[in-house]
Amino acid sequence: MYQLKAAYKNEIKKKLLEELNIKNPMLLPKLEKIVISVGAGEYAKDTKVMQNIADTISLIAGQKAVITIAKKSVAGFKIREGMPMGVKVTLRGKQMYNFLEKLIVIALPRVKDFRGISRNGFDGRGNYNFGVNEQLIFPEVVYDDIMVSHGMNITFVTSTTNDKEAFKLLESFGLPFAKGRVNG
Repeated sequence: MYQLKAAYKNEIKKKLLEELNIKNPMLLPKLEKIVISVGAGEYAKDTKVMQNIADTISLIAGQKAVITIAKKSVAGFKIREGMPMGVKVTLRGKQMYNFLEKLIVIALPRVKDFRGISRNGFDGRGNYNFGVNEQLIFPEVVYDDIMVSHGMNITFVTSTTNDKEAFKLLESFGLPFAKGRVNG
């Protein structure tokens, strides 16, 4: 399931060189990492639920997820130092391309009434964020094994600092963007 990595090396690079009018191939935008994160919310105090969320994200990503903890206490949010705050995993290399292909080919088409992901998730520095409302769109997740339904934030970090170049890169990978225009 590493067809995207081969496609990037063989086809997408050449296509991007022409479209973006870049003379030096070392300046081509590339995908550096994908970060999947889940905020715990009201489940932060329940260690069993937190471990279940971490196991689910590990199963989806194909790599062990880390439970993040609070660095400081915040009285207004009833957060104490050392409390679990969420779960995250950073994917690079083969794991990253494997997850990207699974997301594009299997998971996103399973979303009900899917019309494409928003084009407004670019941050102005070439990175793209979007959220998924349910973890059940991934085929690895068994409905009986989950304790609570949760969403996740997926961040694509690219080597470019330009949103339009990052959009062209992600679009050439096959991410199904909604109709409209890119900000930036």
